[in-house]
Amino acid sequence: MARGEPWTICHLPCALQGADMQTLNQLNVRGQRVLVRVDYNVPVKDGAVQDTTRVTASLPTVKALLDAGARNVVLLSHFGRPKNGPEEKYSLRPVAPVLEEALGRPVHFIAGTADSDDTLAAVQALGEGEVALLENVRFSAGEEQNDAALNAKLARLGDAFVLDAFGSAHRAHSSVSGVAGLLPHAAGQLLHTEVDALGRVLSGGERPYVVIIGGAKVSDKIRVIETLLPKVDRMLIGGGMMFTFIKARGGQIGSSLVEDDQVEYARGLLEQHGDKLMLPTDAVAADRFAADAQTRVVPAGAIPDGWMGLDIGPDTQAAYTDALKGTKMVFWNGPMGVFEFEAFAAGTNAVAAAVGSLKDQAYTVVGGGDSVSAINKSGKADQIDHISTGGGASLELLEGKVLPGVEAMR
Repeated sequence: MARGEPWTICHLPCALQGADMQTLNQLNVRGQRVLVRVDYNVPVKDGAVQDTTRVTASLPTVKALLDAGARNVVLLSHFGRPKNGPEEKYSLRPVAPVLEEALGRPVHFIAGTADSDDTLAAVQALGEGEVALLENVRFSAGEEQNDAALNAKLARLGDAFVLDAFGSAHRAHSSVSGVAGLLPHAAGQLLHTEVDALGRVLSGGERPYVVIIGGAKVSDKIRVIETLLPKVDRMLIGGGMMFTFIKARGGQIGSSLVEDDQVEYARGLLEQHGDKLMLPTDAVAADRFAADAQTRVVPAGAIPDGWMGLDIGPDTQAAYTDALKGTKMVFWNGPMGVFEFEAFAAGTNAVAAAVGSLKDQAYTVVGGGDSVSAINKSGKADQIDHISTGGGASLELLEGKVLPGVEAMR
């Protein structure tokens, strides 16, 4: 299949078959108020949004609805994990000006809880073509329990419902799947794009195919590793999880992060798939976990006592860059080191540069969570074919699980 052609997923497991989801062009929104579940669970520090990726990703759907003649668009999202109703630190208010600037039109922030009569009145008062952002839906009791009473109250806010929150599609919550059963509904453009892109990754149809797995823990990625290993030509391991594999191979890892209860599992993977699994040969070690720690480059399997590996080393960076040459498809999930600290960002940046260099040669996908921050910080985001906005949702989809949000859009 030529690069850039539409991707169909009719031959994938049913958990990934998004082809039968209702699409926006199947939903008549002219003159209708459309309730859209987005994912604006973004990093906020001192009242300022630190990463706008998820806000930007929602714009095509919002604009498409307005262009199709929607009377107005009402946006609904969660933010953080409030436990006792409304809490100011979990308010979505800081997102409104960011959205307004990105959208290029005013956005009304409605401060009441989504299920309140005041919010309903404010939504009903919206003018033609206006956009509103509601307060954190998790301020409403019953959201995470998919409560029927809350579903009904949310359904009052729209004549139709669009799910575009891929990052929440793995949750059977009121604002994700519950309200969909009460209104005409469709999947937004982001949801479709995510399912198609990750379906392509899971199919493994384009070879050579290389997967890069990083992050802290093997236990977080077990199912993804097991699902993808049979389909790939090489799997490159980095991040804190590499030391569990290195210990399984008999290496000395000093004070590096390790999951002792996963060492035997890692040993089994190495025995069965050692020809595919590629481990670091060197690491950047530190005398403590700090941005200003003393560092040295050491063999990955010979880290001195009292030192900890916090990044892949230069030899590994070169080897991983070489392993990516000539590939036709790459999936990357998880940073190679503690990229938040400049001293331990070189490995992640090197991999980002290598994957970015494949533009126009291979189909490249970067998984959600820390991977999004890493690729954005590296400055290579515009060279990647698809950057997933989902963290847990991306991993669950790649594990072959059925996502409640995707199912609700059929």
